[in-house]
Amino acid sequence: QEDIRVNIIDTPGHVDFTAEVERSLRVLDGAIFVLCGVAGVQPQSETVFRQAEKYHVPRIAFVNKMDRTGADFDRVVEDVRTKLGANAWPILIPIGAEDNLIGQIDVVNQKSIIYSDDDKFGSKYHVRDLQGAEIEKAKEAYDNLVAAICDVDEELGMMFLEEKTITVRDVKESLRRAVIANKIIPMAGGSAFKNKG
Repeated sequence: QEDIRVNIIDTPGHVDFTAEVERSLRVLDGAIFVLCGVAGVQPQSETVFRQAEKYHVPRIAFVNKMDRTGADFDRVVEDVRTKLGANAWPILIPIGAEDNLIGQIDVVNQKSIIYSDDDKFGSKYHVRDLQGAEIEKAKEAYDNLVAAICDVDEELGMMFLEEKTITVRDVKESLRRAVIANKIIPMAGGSAFKNKG
């Protein structure tokens, strides 16, 4: 495996820095589109999103501040679909919200990632099987994600039509192709402040 160098460019989101955002977007291979779990898609979010579209920058979206009062992941996902017209699908769904944010549902792997409360750096977590309401939520999200990818990725679409077994690896590879081709935007949710997700 060759060494891979990752350069992270943090652009200001404020309207006064539109030119700086444009300059950054021209050189990016991909972008993480950060949204607020409470406010959702704001006017400036839309401006930056359209700039990324203009330069054909593949995006994933992270819904931040899921630990804040009034945070609602599902509402923000819907916001991204309706206000931005994006083909957005959750891949990491927050478990709980506000004071009860404990981790994420890993949709592709059908597991739960639970973060340790005694670790402020977010480096301690464990992966466990889905429990209770998580099971149905994860299955629905997985089925919807696979259907959405099949619509935009010919290879996975053919596997589905031919009723072949679709593995986790197949989903990951096809999702990657669809993201790079700007046909789908995966969404994750968590809290940067608490290093969860």
